[in-house]
Amino acid sequence: MRRMWLASVLASSALIAPGIAHAQTEAERIRALESRLEAQDARIAELERLLNAKLAAPAASAPAAVAAAPQTGPIASTVLATVPAPSATTSRLDVSGDFRLRQEFNWSDADGRDRSRSVLRARLRASYAVNDIFTVGAQLSTGDPDDPNSTDMTLGEFVDDLNVSLDQAYVRAKVGDLTVTGGKFANPFRRTDLVWDGDVSPQGVAAAYSTKLGDAKLDVRAMYFLVNEVVAGRGSDMLGGQLGITAPIGDWSAELAAGYYDYRLRSVAGSDAGDLRSNLLRPNGTYLSDFNLGNVIAGLIYKGLGAQWPVGLVGEYVHNYGAAVDADDGYSVELFAGRASSRGDWRLGYNYAVAENDAVLAAFGQDNFGLATNYRLHALSLDHVVYENTILNLTLYHYRPKDPLYAGTNQPDDWLNRLRVNLLFNF
Repeated sequence: MRRMWLASVLASSALIAPGIAHAQTEAERIRALESRLEAQDARIAELERLLNAKLAAPAASAPAAVAAAPQTGPIASTVLATVPAPSATTSRLDVSGDFRLRQEFNWSDADGRDRSRSVLRARLRASYAVNDIFTVGAQLSTGDPDDPNSTDMTLGEFVDDLNVSLDQAYVRAKVGDLTVTGGKFANPFRRTDLVWDGDVSPQGVAAAYSTKLGDAKLDVRAMYFLVNEVVAGRGSDMLGGQLGITAPIGDWSAELAAGYYDYRLRSVAGSDAGDLRSNLLRPNGTYLSDFNLGNVIAGLIYKGLGAQWPVGLVGEYVHNYGAAVDADDGYSVELFAGRASSRGDWRLGYNYAVAENDAVLAAFGQDNFGLATNYRLHALSLDHVVYENTILNLTLYHYRPKDPLYAGTNQPDDWLNRLRVNLLFNF
């Protein structure tokens, strides 16, 4: 009997012991998993903290912000425009913009009534890097959507709402040193306002390639510009290219760009009076001249006075090889000192420019003062960075018609004046 009871106890113990051992093993595994999860949570929290700190840091300025700088005269900037590229941030999304308030005063001796007006401009741009090659982008802007070279809105029309339009929409592909852009995009060429107004956003396709030549940088740019597409008949377009080089020479920096723009203006059906402006026209409303523009820009900058006070000279020449009249040349010279990039900076500039009547295509040339072509101009500018990303600018334009033959309703010998006070905010 005792043997049977002992056998039963041993048998029961044999059955219970594995269960107890199994329960202990499961409890240990659960505790181990809980410890691992706590460690992973700690690592994830640390990574999130580092990522948030990285995203909160100030992003590197995108090249598109160069276009937001105030244009203080026919020459936009000695740092000439380049093809925009994605911002060097950890985020694929890059958003920037600018807002400008302006008070403008116009007067002359006898050529028209004195006028003062208030103007604003607002632009918001964004780009998103889809992957390592493709980026899509767009820009919203105020202004008349039928005017390609102005984004300004005059205030005072019984508090009517502002016009806002999609000024740019593009896709950009970058492979090595080659960049290709299609859609409606920022002007890819090095430029001043003599030939290309800063607000013009061409549409079509553009390409840019850059390479190093020792300390110098060489770049080649090309664009097929769809000017006017028509359903029936032949439209208007432009094929252009530019070769540029930038080289440091001790305390100096030299820039040279040479371009050629071949317009085929076979249709002007989509144009209006603001597009045609002062170029000569046939009785049927088409252009009298062809526009095949040879263009050279040269700049020399001295940096020996410190980073805050560069001193530079920029010159430009344009000739229209397709002009039907002798009024086919234009040139511009600007002298400047200082910069307008950091708080406390000052920049002073003087510009002298001449553009004969059919030297440039007025539809895409400067829109800073009352004459699109056939002008002689003196311009003075002063910029001061009041706070970070806040610039106060004063610009005075003093101009008159160059040739009385093409003066139209303007008094040939009457000097006109335009003073602009601009307050610009970049973000």
